[in-house]
Amino acid sequence: MKTLVFGKTGQVALELQARADVIALDRTQADLCDGAACADAIRAHKPDAVINAAAYTAVDKAESDEETATLVNGAAPAAMAGACADLDIPFVHISTDYVFDGSGDTPWPVDAATGPLGVYGRTKLQGEEGVRSAGGTYAILRTSWVVSAHGNNFVKTMLRLGAERDLLTIVADQVGGPTAAGDIAAACLEIVQQLRTDPGKSGTYHFSGGPDVSWADFAREIFAQADITCDVKDIPSSDFPTPAKRPKNSRMDYSATHNAFGISRPDWRLSLSEILKNIEVLTS
Repeated sequence: MKTLVFGKTGQVALELQARADVIALDRTQADLCDGAACADAIRAHKPDAVINAAAYTAVDKAESDEETATLVNGAAPAAMAGACADLDIPFVHISTDYVFDGSGDTPWPVDAATGPLGVYGRTKLQGEEGVRSAGGTYAILRTSWVVSAHGNNFVKTMLRLGAERDLLTIVADQVGGPTAAGDIAAACLEIVQQLRTDPGKSGTYHFSGGPDVSWADFAREIFAQADITCDVKDIPSSDFPTPAKRPKNSRMDYSATHNAFGISRPDWRLSLSEILKNIEVLTS
């Protein structure tokens, strides 16, 4: 199967390339600010399936750069989905927990009312709406707290800071599912295969690691597995203000994904162990 991937150096895109023989496009090959160029790239390559692993993910920067975030997160996925619909091929699009307002303390079902708190979530929701309206075969995969051995992410930040300090203050009132980029990539590849044979599975799904945990407790597990002696002090979000407001409740109901595709929810603690091993290899 010939699979075209938007994104080449991001966490999920790198894991897709490690797991399958895909054609990964960087921003010089497909300008994400130009939806028509993205659609043209799909038509030129004539793939059997497309996975969009690219996005404007600078959550805080998006608050002052809504125009670019809208083009990349909103317009581009819609154009990609339109081209895939024209070619009658499946399209998998990665979205986010930020489409919700973070209220409550129960997992969000896939059909829950959305209410993004900022530009990033709002533009990602626009992308979702564009994908749905394209009328093709698709899966929108909402995920959260993406980590890997590559790029900038919470695991790598904690390893660096934990080695430098004896105590870190970490937000404890935001709860969600840390998700390994490798697990997301594997899920995307499986979903693409199933959509090819059963387009009726098109829809919106959730994919995040379990069990749900706070950022503070996530940090504690990172330090425990990495044998780093660093204490963690719980703090509320109000003690760590950021330009973009983060959802406090990022728990997502996983049942629809398991029921449709038979994919089990990954245990992020096991995935973290693999990430730490990979980081050790990369830095040795």
